[in-house]
Amino acid sequence: MPNFACNIALLFTELDVTERFAAAASAGFRAVEYQFPYDLDPRMLRDQLTAHDLELVLCNTPPGNLGAGERGLAAIPGRERDFTDSLDTALSFADQISCPNLHVMAGVIPDRVPLEKCRETFIENLKHAALQAAEKNVALLIEPINNVDIPGYFLNYVHDAARIIDEVGEPNVRLQLDIYHAQMMRGQLADHIHRYLPITGHIQIAGVPGRHEPSIGEINYPYLFGLLDELAYKGWVGCEYTPAGETLAGLSWFEPYRTPSTT
Repeated sequence: MPNFACNIALLFTELDVTERFAAAASAGFRAVEYQFPYDLDPRMLRDQLTAHDLELVLCNTPPGNLGAGERGLAAIPGRERDFTDSLDTALSFADQISCPNLHVMAGVIPDRVPLEKCRETFIENLKHAALQAAEKNVALLIEPINNVDIPGYFLNYVHDAARIIDEVGEPNVRLQLDIYHAQMMRGQLADHIHRYLPITGHIQIAGVPGRHEPSIGEINYPYLFGLLDELAYKGWVGCEYTPAGETLAGLSWFEPYRTPSTT
């Protein structure tokens, strides 16, 4: 059975963030992920994780200026210093809360900047970042994101991510396979899992269309979960979706997979 992590930036938003850990644990999750936790007190996070026997298994690197449309800095030529600063922030935070994985956001391609230049920048930044992350035993993940949700995002396809990982050549640079994004771009989900699971460090799920519960839409998730078991995937499956209604009301899909609560 896959190990599921609750994305508490998107689930249980009807609660204060300090209450979401207890809610996730009570619902049967044993881990959480949080895209951008940098405005939270690391001590509070540690206390909540410990109190509810949870792991924080994934954060994103700071995205830059979200209000200005930035969605990461790692593939943006001329922003190498800014990326280094954001990586330092993320690694320091991950170290304080024992987070093993960081999603390195590539960013939106700037106007009139050649794609190949962005690719070169991304690879060089990842090579340097991987060495820093290895010192703290942190894996760096790169995630293809569909070009409907984030138009102009540098990395859209899983096969392109696989080539970049190969060129970087560092064992702690791995794939973040988001099933929702993969379906939006190309489909062929079972083939993607068979082909790319060996380089996958984390998986995320959501329904298509709408990015709601995985029980809503065109993807046969029970089949894919069975495939992950068949292939002996031991990593986490992050529930990165926006509930169609109240969070608990939408968790019936999770019932066969939940861990009985001890809280």
